[in-house]
Amino acid sequence: MTRPEDYAYRVLWSQQDGAYIATVAEFPSLSCVEENQADAFFGIVGIVGAVLEEMEESGEDVPAPFANRTYSGKFALRIPPEKHRELAIEAAEQHVSLNQLVVSRL
Repeated sequence: MTRPEDYAYRVLWSQQDGAYIATVAEFPSLSCVEENQADAFFGIVGIVGAVLEEMEESGEDVPAPFANRTYSGKFALRIPPEKHRELAIEAAEQHVSLNQLVVSRL
């Protein structure tokens, strides 16, 4: 069973709402709005817990927390040929690989 504490949460102040808004990356449709940061955080964790219970009871697939997923460290990126040339030249001028240059920019 996946625990609600295992998911990736974020709590941000919303000037427009005059409150803290808590979200969870693995469930983008869920949020909790509260006047203080701690209440927003614990509120969204509680909501996720309830959703997980409902999903498990109904046999739905529960999304894996980002912390439990594996990553290869690779991803493909398409850029215009002109930008590729520009970056290759810059990498050569800095005596680093194109990969090192791009990683340093990320």
